[in-house]
Amino acid sequence: MDVPKGVPVTTDTTRDAPPPAPPAPLDELRGRPTTLGQRVHAVLHRQPALSPAIVLVLAGVVFSLLNPRFYSLQNLSLVAQQVSVVGSLAVGQTLIILTAGIDLSIGAIMVLSSLVMAKLVFDSGVPGALALLIGAVLAVLAQGVNGFLVTRVKLPPFIVTLGTLSIFTAITLIYAKGQTIALPQDSFILWTAQPIKIGSLNLTTGVVLMIVLYAAIGFALRYTAWGRHLYAVGDDAEASRLAGIQVNRVLLSAYMVAGIAVAVAAWIVCGRVGGGDPNSGTNANLESITAVVIGGTSLFGGRGVVIGSLIGALIVQVFDNGLALAGFDPNYQVLAVGILVILAVSVDQWIRSVKA
Repeated sequence: MDVPKGVPVTTDTTRDAPPPAPPAPLDELRGRPTTLGQRVHAVLHRQPALSPAIVLVLAGVVFSLLNPRFYSLQNLSLVAQQVSVVGSLAVGQTLIILTAGIDLSIGAIMVLSSLVMAKLVFDSGVPGALALLIGAVLAVLAQGVNGFLVTRVKLPPFIVTLGTLSIFTAITLIYAKGQTIALPQDSFILWTAQPIKIGSLNLTTGVVLMIVLYAAIGFALRYTAWGRHLYAVGDDAEASRLAGIQVNRVLLSAYMVAGIAVAVAAWIVCGRVGGGDPNSGTNANLESITAVVIGGTSLFGGRGVVIGSLIGALIVQVFDNGLALAGFDPNYQVLAVGILVILAVSVDQWIRSVKA
């Protein structure tokens, strides 16, 4: 077809052009996870206590199938009472691990504090409330020594607490002279052993005291500036320093607040053993670390919730109790806990990774 001169020629180029690409999904544009693995990764990152909670529920279901007595109120009461000491210690251990540290001496400080409380009452006739206060101050000061060596002398927390583990253990043995202290049942130091009956459920005041401790520290971590600073320092100490946070002050406060949790655990252990026993916390150091790690708190600091440590302590006790009721060899209990620790750290490494 002839086109008159002066008339512009237009060609339709859209007929053979490929169709435009569809717009990217909104989730992709917003940086949200799109695959199942990414979604799980995101949920576990936001809720560190979720994975141990799932493990606890599944363990309860399995052990109840192996032995119907597992869910009896009498057995649950026993589990709660047995977890009260390690559960309280795990609060203090959580604070320190959140700062990317670790405390190998926390159990030794607990035993020393409990022994001081008992011996002051038994040997010197000190009133129970005053003996409790002195023992608590001792625990806070002992943790203050750890904090001072970490913040001022700049020693690694692992080395510091490994050394003070031996120091506090030796002081305890020298002070106790190999003796176990038995106190009368009406002593204020044994108040944490007082029974509390809720129907057929038999708890102790020590269990209630542990729950109050978790509530107080959990509130402080979530709703106070101190808690936010603690997480920030554990996540990146240098960035926190540049942001104006007093890093050394936060670290020292973490150790000293942990000392309060240790004092509570010392009071509870006095009720558990009926006085003071230098051998009462033989494995408490590792048990508290185990509870915190299984509970979802990252060993690299900056991530975790204190309630997860309680769930971790319950998991360890549930496995011990459930395997015993099922008639398994006690060595399998140790094996199960070891596997749980490795799995917990593996999950933490995955959660901290950039890609799911």
